[in-house]
Amino acid sequence: MTDADEPAPTRLDAIAVGSAVVDRVYGLTNLPEPDGGAFVRDESTAIGGVAANVAAALARLGRETGVVSRVGDDDAADRILTDLRNRGIDARRVRRGNPDEQTSYSLILRDPDGKRMIVAGGESVPNLRLTDADRDYLRRADLAFTSAYAPDPVVSDLVAAASDPGDFPPLVFDLAGPLSELEDRATRPETIDALLPVCDCFVANEVSARSYLGADPREAVAQLRERGVTRAALTRGTDGALLLTEDDEILDIPAFEVETADTTGAGDAFTAGLVHGWLLGNRSPEEAGRFAAATAALNCTAENARGVCRP
Repeated sequence: MTDADEPAPTRLDAIAVGSAVVDRVYGLTNLPEPDGGAFVRDESTAIGGVAANVAAALARLGRETGVVSRVGDDDAADRILTDLRNRGIDARRVRRGNPDEQTSYSLILRDPDGKRMIVAGGESVPNLRLTDADRDYLRRADLAFTSAYAPDPVVSDLVAAASDPGDFPPLVFDLAGPLSELEDRATRPETIDALLPVCDCFVANEVSARSYLGADPREAVAQLRERGVTRAALTRGTDGALLLTEDDEILDIPAFEVETADTTGAGDAFTAGLVHGWLLGNRSPEEAGRFAAATAALNCTAENARGVCRP
C-alpha cells in the first residue's frame, strides 16, 4: 500500500513545507581554511532537511505532522520516504520527480568539536512547486512551517495564502541561511520582505539575520518589529536566543551548557520546541523559549541532525 492509498488525516498539528534531503556526513580532523585540507576520520549517511527535521522533532514531541516536499526517483528518495514513515510523519505530499532528477542532499563536514560546514546539492527540492492538492492539505493543519531553503515560488505561494488567510493556518518561517547561500535556488529577499507582516513567527539565526538585515541580533529583532513582525526568535548559539513576543517584549533566553557532539540540526530542534510550546501549546513565551533551548541543547549531545530532541 502506498501513501496515496491510505486514508488522509482529517487534521494535523503542523505541516512542514520545503526540504527533505539525504545528509552525507563526514567527520574531519579539522574544518579546512580556504586552500587548506583535512582528513576524513569517519563518514555516514542520515536523513535531514530543515522541513523534514522540524517535522521529525515535532513528531517526537507528540505532534501529528506532515511534510510537503519533492524527492528524485532514486535510492536516496526511498530512504527519505522510509525514514518519514518510520517516524510517523505523513508523507503523502512528498512526491517523486523525473527519473533523471537527483534527490537533494547536503554534504556536512564536522570537526571533532561538533562544529560544521554544510554544502547543498541536487535538483529535487529546488524543483518543488505547490499544487491545489498541497494547498488543500495545508488547510488541514493548525500550523504551516517553511524555511528560506524552500524554492521562491513555493514561499511566494505561502505568502499569498497567509496574506488572505481565511481557513489557511498560521505560518512560521525560518530564515535558515544567509542570502548569498539562497541566491538563485531558494527564497528571494523581496519575498522575505513580503512575508514579514503576514507570518505568525519569524525565526532566524545570527548569521542569516545579519546577512538580511545588516544588524547585530538585538537590533535585528528591533528591525523585525518595525517591519510588522509580531513574534520572532533569533538564535545565537551558545549565547542563547532572543524572543520578540506579541506584547512587544524582547526576552533573552539563555542557552544550556552541554557536551557537544554535533551542532547539526540544533536550530531545527529549537524551532520545533518553540512551535510545540508557544504556537501550538499554552506555554508563556519565556517558558516556551526555555523549552526550545533545552530541545536544541539535547539535540547537540548526539550526532547528526536528529540526535535527541525530547527535553
